[in-house]
Amino acid sequence: MLRMQKLASAIQDAARMLLEEKKVDLVVGFSKGSLPLRSTPCFIRKPEDAAKLTWDCSCENNLANYLRKRQDRVAVVAKGCDARSIAALINENQIDRNNLFIIGVPCSGMVDRAKVEAALEGKDLIAVEEKGDTLVLKAIGVTMEVKLDDLLHDTCKVCRYGNPVIYDMMIGEPAPAKPEDSFADVAAFEALSPAERRAALAAEFSKCIRCYACRNACPMCYCTECFVDCSAPVWVNKSTGTDDNIMFQAGRVFHSAGRCADCGACDRACPMGINLRGMTRKMVKEVKELFGYETGVNPDEKPALAEFKADDPQPFLVKE
Repeated sequence: MLRMQKLASAIQDAARMLLEEKKVDLVVGFSKGSLPLRSTPCFIRKPEDAAKLTWDCSCENNLANYLRKRQDRVAVVAKGCDARSIAALINENQIDRNNLFIIGVPCSGMVDRAKVEAALEGKDLIAVEEKGDTLVLKAIGVTMEVKLDDLLHDTCKVCRYGNPVIYDMMIGEPAPAKPEDSFADVAAFEALSPAERRAALAAEFSKCIRCYACRNACPMCYCTECFVDCSAPVWVNKSTGTDDNIMFQAGRVFHSAGRCADCGACDRACPMGINLRGMTRKMVKEVKELFGYETGVNPDEKPALAEFKADDPQPFLVKE
């Protein structure tokens, strides 16, 4: 808890300084929510309000979502996945780098509240205390100590970029390096027969209520009109039939090819608990293997689908 408090204090100091010196007009960060392990995006315009900013293992939102096409000078608190999304949006001319100040914060992972609820067997969390590499969870009549690693979002467990790849100010000690992602979950899906894959997708996406929370949470979904909202032509029916749900999700994933930082924002936003990352990670793996590209890791590198090479063999055009 002391480490998190120090990071929060350093973020407050940085925000206060940037606003006092009028280097920015706005600081986008996190403030405490009304419940334990809840934080909320926070927008600070006055130096005296910097004390509202916080940092802990519940700061899961991808704040890159609030930076597109802004005309004012903005500072943003960015963890690793946020910074990768920011780099991608800069490449797509959605963010003016000259008007952005990035306060980088190392991240060792964010807590999945669904896993907390499972650990407490459905009891309401009333308090939480960080104790080294464990969390002390408290509910009415229950107090338990759980390893932090066991409560992290699945996306955080395989993330190799906890340290921001792009920043103007870095706060705190770098997060430890992690091994290469094996994409074991994707490999398990690929091992299924076509019929089994279809059945698995149908089982997942039959739960979709088409609320579009996944689309709205994704910093890379910024089209003025989404293809699912088009009426001429109609790409997808407005009903929540399984086939239309799969079409929507497949279209969303294809549109994020070479652009998805695997931040897990879509997964966290889904009220139905659908495994959305099962599809997005498949695309992340394909882009990495085919083009050697990972979104936002090298801010100066052109996106995989935005670069043409005359010597590209294009094997998919060759009939075997």
